[in-house]
Formats: sequence, structure tokens, C-alpha cells
Amino acid sequence: MGRLPSFIYDFGYMFLSRILALASILVLAAPALTIAQTAGKPAFDASEAARKATSLAEAGHCAPALPVLEKSIHQVSDRDLKRKAGLAGVRCAMTLGRTESALRLMETLARDFPDDPAVLYAEVHAFSDLSSMASQQLAKAAPSSPEAHELLAESYEMQGKWDEAEKEYRRIAAENPKLPGIHFRLGRLLLSRPNPPPTVAQDAKREFEQELAIDPTNAGAEYVLGELARQTQNWDEAVAHFSRAAKLDPQFSEAFLGLGASLISLKRYSDAVASLETAVKLDPRNPDAHYQLGTAYTRSGRKQEAEKEFAIHQRLIGDQGGAAGSGPSSPSADDKK
Repeated sequence: MGRLPSFIYDFGYMFLSRILALASILVLAAPALTIAQTAGKPAFDASEAARKATSLAEAGHCAPALPVLEKSIHQVSDRDLKRKAGLAGVRCAMTLGRTESALRLMETLARDFPDDPAVLYAEVHAFSDLSSMASQQLAKAAPSSPEAHELLAESYEMQGKWDEAEKEYRRIAAENPKLPGIHFRLGRLLLSRPNPPPTVAQDAKREFEQELAIDPTNAGAEYVLGELARQTQNWDEAVAHFSRAAKLDPQFSEAFLGLGASLISLKRYSDAVASLETAVKLDPRNPDAHYQLGTAYTRSGRKQEAEKEFAIHQRLIGDQGGAAGSGPSSPSADDKK
């Protein structure tokens, strides 16, 4: 095939050059066009949008209001408007069954208004409604599941229906012998019910031991076994259980307190000081922890530090209206020796 006439190539080159030039112009002009278009478009006014959406929500028009409230609450600078929009958003989200939206809005409100009574009130009702919705869904989706029966047992406990609660827990344990947590709840139930039989301590102890056989990491079961041993003055056993509870959960202040008090009873004062200093650090508002630490300091010959702890104990007792936990309300003469 022969070569095409030269004017064909010249025309092609000319056409291509013009296309490239036009493309260059468009590329260079694009940012300017974008800026011009943006400038011509009105900016989103978060405050005005929040006001209008809040009014819509208050009038019962939640479907169009909720998306705007969710967006604007993060851009509004006026705190009163932000609070009002957030509360309206939570109400709308719950009305529409939008769980995720409700949780996001409550997270924002809790962060920005942690002590606001209206926010706390809304949270109480929202979480209560969410709990009811979840329990209804559980009963519908898996009515024979261990979780459904456990929820029923907990409900009986809250109503003081001890026999019904125990029956449900024992049913779960019989049908699911390796399920963690059930024997712990049974033991707690036995210790909580009024007018228990004389064998209650042994019965509860057996449940907590069964729990640990299933779940050796249950710090709560170890702690209660320590308390049961302490009440019978079985100090070595108490120390063993409290030590394991504290090791399993290093933030368990009551475990360190029980351990320290038991070590004092064994006259192991230096060891008691270490445990009780941890208890005070974890829970500085617990008067019993300061009382026991003051006692351990006294027995270790650290009188000045002991007086300081006893003073803190007395102040906390006064702040709490004279109420205390397991420790006495004031240091005895023997403790100060």
C-alpha cells in the first residue's frame, strides 16, 4: 500500500495539536471552575440546620430531622443548641428504632455534657428502652437458649423471687454443665436471699468452687471464697483466695483490702502494708482501706503514717454520714499501739 498524500498527515497533525491545546486549557481551567462553582453554592449553616431540624423533631417529623441532627451536632459551636439538638436526635432515633444513631448521639452528649441532668435522664430512658428491645429480640430469636433463661433468672432475682431464680439457674447448669458464670450466680443468690439456712455458707462455697473448676479466671469467685474463709477466721485459706483474686484482676481493690486485712490477722504486717497501699491507691475513697492500712502501719512501727491514715479514715466516715463497710468506724486503742 502506498503512502497517503501529505495533506492528510498535515491535517491529522493539525487536528491533534488543536485537541491537545484544548485539553490543556480545560485542565488549567478546572480548578478555577471548581472554585467558581463552590463560591456560587451557599455554605452549609450547621446552626441554622440544627435549629430547623430540632423544630421538625419537636413537631414529630423525625424521619427528615434525624440525618440533619446527626450531622449538625458535630459542627454546632453553641453549646445550648448542641445539647438541644442532641436530645432531640436521641428521642427521634429511639422513636424510629435507629439504635446505632441513638448510641452515636448519646456518646457525643455524654462526652460534651457528662453531668447534665437532662442528658443523664435521656440516657437512662434510652438505655432502658434499648435493654427492653434487646430482651424482646432475645426471647423471640432464641427463647430456649441459656441466655434467655439467664435473663429470666436475673429478672426473678430483681423481684426477690429467690426460688424461681434458683430453679432457672439450676436448669441452665444442668443443661449446660460447662457454661461459665452460672455457678457463680447460684452462689451469689444463695448468699443474697433472706433467712438462709444454716448450711448457706457451705452450699455457696460449693457453687463457687464449681465455678472455678469451669472457669479458673473468675476473680469474683476467688474473692467470695476468700470472704467466706475470713468470716470463719481461716486466715491462710483467705490469703490464698484473695491473692489469686488480686492476681487475676489487678484493679480489684476489694481483693487487695481483704488480703491485707487477713495478713494483719496473721501478723504479717509488712506484707499487709504492700497490699493495703495498693487498695488505697485503687480506691482512695474507701474508709476501710485507710483504716486497715493505718493498723498495718502501726504494727510496723510507722506511727506518723498510721495517724495520717486514721485521720483520712475519720474524714471519709464523716463525709459518708458515718457509714462504713467491713471496718470499724473508728480506730481502737489496740490498733494505735
